[in-house]
Amino acid sequence: MLRTRSPVRPLSLADRDAALALCARDLPRGVFVAARVLEGARTGSLGSVLGHHEDGELRALCWASANVVPVGTTTADQPQFAERLRRWRGRAASVFGPREEVEGLWSQLEPSWGRPRAVRVRQPLLVAHEPPSALGVALDERVRPARAEEVDLVLPAAEHMFTAEIGYRPYSGSDRGYRASLAALVERGHTYVVVEDGEVVFKTDIGSLALGCAQLQGVWLAPRLRGRGLSVPMLAAVLEQVMAGPAPLVSLYVNDFNAPARAAYERLGFREVGDFATVLL
Repeated sequence: MLRTRSPVRPLSLADRDAALALCARDLPRGVFVAARVLEGARTGSLGSVLGHHEDGELRALCWASANVVPVGTTTADQPQFAERLRRWRGRAASVFGPREEVEGLWSQLEPSWGRPRAVRVRQPLLVAHEPPSALGVALDERVRPARAEEVDLVLPAAEHMFTAEIGYRPYSGSDRGYRASLAALVERGHTYVVVEDGEVVFKTDIGSLALGCAQLQGVWLAPRLRGRGLSVPMLAAVLEQVMAGPAPLVSLYVNDFNAPARAAYERLGFREVGDFATVLL
């Protein structure tokens, strides 16, 4: 009996341009995977990106590594992606991305992957394209890219933010791997900080950067400083620097129940363009 080749397969370097074009159709939704495609192309492998091909054309993508992130998937191809992804159960920490795609893919994966730790069912996806200074928002001039020698200062802030958001520490045992991931962000100039008296009191990262779009992650302010209106000028300074540098378009997604953050983002000129969802495993 002949086996039919699955239309879902790992991408090759020859798929790079088609994958980027697919992500660019809705860049705020696709920038995470677009950034991974670019990184994979630089290192010589796109094997962590699964693609659905139909009639020789790339129709949908899914990043499959520590996170599972779909782009352009539909109810027709999600069962085929799920068939390939079932083996990832022990490796993936989350499934996130456009809400309707995450819901559809998760409905296929849950029977074999089991109950999740938590589900964030609605996370508004926001974009900003106008510098905050043009909107009359003050900038905190202390905000700057973190320096290579400051990784150990960034680590406690990053760990606190991750633990508060996800519910568990970002590493167990040695912090070597986590520290290396932070160092990589700092080395690329993708971590922005305010340092006071040798302590990071504000930080955020460019988590993904591709095709003129930067997606921010890990926005954090020291708990003792919250409620004073400090985060808006700090984040405004980040946006100003990012828009003047690597990306004129900035996106992020936020939990719908986080009213203070949503109000701050609105003041900074962000507008809602869709919904994300996250399944925490």
